[in-house]
Amino acid sequence: MRLALETDTPIVPIAVVGSEEQAIAIANFMPLARLLGMPSFPITLTWPWLGLLGALPLPVKYRVFFGEPVRFAGNPHDEDEVIGEKVEQVKAQIATMLAEGLARRRSLFW
Repeated sequence: MRLALETDTPIVPIAVVGSEEQAIAIANFMPLARLLGMPSFPITLTWPWLGLLGALPLPVKYRVFFGEPVRFAGNPHDEDEVIGEKVEQVKAQIATMLAEGLARRRSLFW
């Protein structure tokens, strides 16, 4: 947000529906993730039980939604609280786009 304010650049909200079902995680094995230097190590519905076959992603359809560009005015050096309010506006717009995208989806795979 600070960079957008400094350069007078609009922010284009983007929502992606479908990626969360590609590999549905049922657990996160953090000790192994830390050992491997990874942010997470998900255990999915099919991996490790199906071996390498279980590591393949499910065939889901991604839907990408682009919102209207939003310009913000203000000082990029404002307090975090002021900047945070602008960020929350963008997050709210993305949340609305996600909800609308999920409502329009007929199934996970089509």
